[in-house]
Amino acid sequence: RMLGSMASIIPERKNAHHSIRQSLDSHDNVEVEAAIFAAANFSAQSKDFAVGICNKISEMIQGLATPVDLKLKLIPILQHMHHDASLASSSRQLLQQLVTSYPSTRMVIVTLHTFTLLAASSLVDIPKQIQLLLQYLKNDPRKAVKRLAIQDLKLLANKTPHTWSRENIQALCESALNTPYDSLKMGMLSVLSTLSGTIAIKQYFSSAPGAAATTARSFDLVKLAQECCYHNNRGIAAHGVRILTNVSASCQEKDLLPLEQDAVFGLEALLVLCSQDDSPGAQATLKITLTCMVKLVKCRPHLSQSVVESLLTQLHSAQDNARILMCHCLAAIAMQLPVLADGMLGDLMDLYKLIGQSATDKKQELLVSLATVIFVSSQKALSTEIKTVIKQQLENASNGWTAYRIARQASRMGNHDMARELYQSLLTQVASEHFYFWLNSLKEFSHAEQCLTGLQEDNYSSALSCIAEALKSYHKGIASLTAASTPLNPLSFQCGFVKLRIDLLQAFSQLICTCNSLKTSPPPAIATTIAMTSGNDLQRCGRISNQA
Repeated sequence: RMLGSMASIIPERKNAHHSIRQSLDSHDNVEVEAAIFAAANFSAQSKDFAVGICNKISEMIQGLATPVDLKLKLIPILQHMHHDASLASSSRQLLQQLVTSYPSTRMVIVTLHTFTLLAASSLVDIPKQIQLLLQYLKNDPRKAVKRLAIQDLKLLANKTPHTWSRENIQALCESALNTPYDSLKMGMLSVLSTLSGTIAIKQYFSSAPGAAATTARSFDLVKLAQECCYHNNRGIAAHGVRILTNVSASCQEKDLLPLEQDAVFGLEALLVLCSQDDSPGAQATLKITLTCMVKLVKCRPHLSQSVVESLLTQLHSAQDNARILMCHCLAAIAMQLPVLADGMLGDLMDLYKLIGQSATDKKQELLVSLATVIFVSSQKALSTEIKTVIKQQLENASNGWTAYRIARQASRMGNHDMARELYQSLLTQVASEHFYFWLNSLKEFSHAEQCLTGLQEDNYSSALSCIAEALKSYHKGIASLTAASTPLNPLSFQCGFVKLRIDLLQAFSQLICTCNSLKTSPPPAIATTIAMTSGNDLQRCGRISNQA
C-alpha cells in the first residue's frame, strides 16, 4: 500500500512493478488486496506497468479459482488501461464478456462503471458506451443498475456532450416519459438538463428529419420538460424549467414564444414555492431557478420586465435566506440590463427601510445584499436621499462589520463617494491603530477615485487638476497603508498595486502635459531632416524631445 501511495513519485521503478506482480499471486488475502490497490495506482501512472499487468489481471478475473469478491476488486483496475488504443480495445472486450457472463447486480454495476471510466479516458468508444448504458437503462428491471446507468450517463454528458446523437437523447427522453419512479425520472432529467446547456441540444433540434416543418413544442424533450415543470417534486420541476430555459436560450427558431412563456411561468411558480421554505432542498432549487432567470433574461431581454416584477413582488414576503439569493439575482440582471435598474429602486428602498429595523445576523447579511443591488441599480450616481437612508439604517441597527461590507460593495460598484463616507464613519470604531490606518487608506483611495470620476473629454486643464488631486489622495493613502502593515501581514500586494496605480496616473499626467506642449509648440518644418541627420528619430517631435 505504501508503494501504491508513492505511484505518482516512482511510476517507472521496475523493482516496485515486480513486487506488485509477485504480491498478486500471494495466498494472503490482505497482501493481495494491497497489491490490487498498488496495481491500480501504478496502472494510472505508468504505461509500461499497465501493458505488462493487463494480461495478468485478465487471467485472474477470468480464472475459475478467483473468488467473486476478489474479481469485483480487480475489475476497476481496467479503467486505467487507456494508454494506447490496442490496450483499451482488449480491456473493453474483456469487460464486454464479463457483463454478459456475470449478470449478478454487483458484477454488472462494477463492470459497467469501469466500462464508462475506461471509455471516458480513452475517448474513442464513448458513443458505444452511451448506447450500452441506455440499453441497460431501458431493458434492465433492476433499479440499482438503472441508477448506475443514469450516474454514468451524467458523467459522460458532462465530459463529452458533443458525442451524444439525436437518437441517444430521444431514447433517454422516452425512458424518462415512461418510468413510474420519481427518483429515476429525476436522474434522467438531470442528464437531460446538463445536455440542454451544451451543443447537444442544437444537434437534437437541427438534425431531426423534417425539422423545417416540425415545431419545437412537438419534440419529446420539450413535452417532457413541460410535463415536469409543475411536478410536485421540487427537484423534478427545477430540471424541467432548466431544460425549457436552455432550449429557449440556445435555439433561435421563430416558434419559441410559447416555450419562453412556459419557462417564465414555471420559474415564477418555483420562485413562489421555494422562497417561502427555509429547508436546504428548497434553497438548492431556488438557486437553480434564479440562475435560469438570469440566463433567460440575458438571452431574451424582452422577458426581463415580467421576471424582475415577479422577483420584486416575491421579495417582500420571502424568507431571509431566499431574499439574499434573490438580491444576488436582481444585481446580476441589473448589471446585464441597466435600463431596468431605475424601476427597481423604489421597491428596494422600501424593503431596505423595513429590514433595517432588525439586528439579526440574517438581516445584516440581507442589508448588504440589498445595498449591493441599490448600488448596481443607481449606476454610480446615488442621490442624496438614498445615501441618507442607507446611513440612517446603518446607524440604527447594524454593526460595524456590516457597514464595512456595504462600503466595500460601494467601492466595487463605483460608488466611491458613498464608500468614502462609510469608511470615514468607521474610523473611530476599530480596535487597533492598524485597522484605523487600513480604513483611512481605503477612505483616501475612495476619495482619489471619486476625483477621477469628474474627468471630462476634451477638457485637459480640468483633467490635470483631477489627476493631481487624485495623486495627492493616493500618496496619503499609501502612507496610511504602509502604517497599517504588520510583520505578520505586510500588505505587500496592496502596496505594490497602489504604487502601480500611482505610476499609471503620473504617466497619464505626463502624457497630457506633453500633448499640450506639442499643441502650443509644434515641431519645425525641418524636424524630419534634423532627425535623419542626427540619427535620433525623437528629434521629429521638436523641442519636446529634449524636455522629456
